[in-house]
Amino acid sequence: MPATKPTRVDADLFEAAAAEGAVQSRSAAQQINHWARMGRTIAVHGSAGKERIVQALAGTLPLHQLDEGEQLVVNAELDADINARAAATQFGPVLARGGITTVALDEHGVLTRYHPDGTTSPLE
Repeated sequence: MPATKPTRVDADLFEAAAAEGAVQSRSAAQQINHWARMGRTIAVHGSAGKERIVQALAGTLPLHQLDEGEQLVVNAELDADINARAAATQFGPVLARGGITTVALDEHGVLTRYHPDGTTSPLE
């Protein structure tokens, strides 16, 4: 069995892997490894379809010109990119600059209003 290294996986991906793994008689970790190996194989052994996918992601090839498999890959790439960007973006400061009050948990787990002027007030 190959050596493993600890890593973090988004909760939604882990839950999907656990569900699919149960169907395939794999653990969640085994299912994630399976998906990763499939993705690596597709990425390494891409063909003309890979270039079409790159063009579609760049917006130079309309999605309707891709076959079903290519569209699936484009959608997966877009989904992964959107999730990564959303996880890395702090929306509170962006919204505050736009004059919008937001609500979120503070560092103590208290539901709190964050006002555009920088003040806060707990929700009761």
